[in-house]
Amino acid sequence: MSAPEPRFARIAAMIGDPTRARMLSALMGGSFIAAGELARAAGVTAQTASSHIAKLLESELVVARTQGRHRYFRLADADIAHALEALSLVAERSAAADKWERGAYKPLKAARTCYGHLAGELGVQLFEGLLACGTLLPADGQFALSERGREEMAELGVEVPAAGRRFAYACLDWSERRDHLAGSFAVALLDHALAQGWVRRAGDSRAISLTPSGAKAWSRWLGQRRSMRSVASKPEGDGGAGLRERQAL
Repeated sequence: MSAPEPRFARIAAMIGDPTRARMLSALMGGSFIAAGELARAAGVTAQTASSHIAKLLESELVVARTQGRHRYFRLADADIAHALEALSLVAERSAAADKWERGAYKPLKAARTCYGHLAGELGVQLFEGLLACGTLLPADGQFALSERGREEMAELGVEVPAAGRRFAYACLDWSERRDHLAGSFAVALLDHALAQGWVRRAGDSRAISLTPSGAKAWSRWLGQRRSMRSVASKPEGDGGAGLRERQAL
């Protein structure tokens, strides 16, 4: 008598298909994306994309939103994003040491979005700075803002979400092999930075670049040297990096 199939087998099969894997990678930024853009990211026709999207919806890996005549899709929740990040971490174990210095990978290593929060080298450095400066403190296996941290957020104009189970926690970064910050506070921090022009998106890519005003706003956590280096090395224009990135991941 054979053992029952593990419950994750069906989900693994959904993720393991190359076309659907490219679509899921494109959705890792946390935003809603149109079906046509997912088709381009996967390199397939609209009809083929529709079939794969239907399977992702059926498996509850993505959710849909209808606006007018168009439908947009997003990862179902943060748990899906973290599962994909964990799989990426395993997949990158045997990657060449210089991989992250090549092509579309380089700006992603520097800074990228991960389901609405900041990841990559910049995300890791920011998280470590928030801890080192006492802005964030350990709390029941996760993290909470200190009194000083709340004052700093008020000074910067960041709207701090209500504390909860998913307020602030560590997420292992698959390019840095160190933790970056995740949770509702991390999302609020990145949303505010984007609104203020402290960081910029690189076209339709998940890559993020730090601006001079962002370097100044975050200097207490990043340090002047690190902040200025990030500004100097920010990627210039997208140049199709978004599509190359999704094909690479």
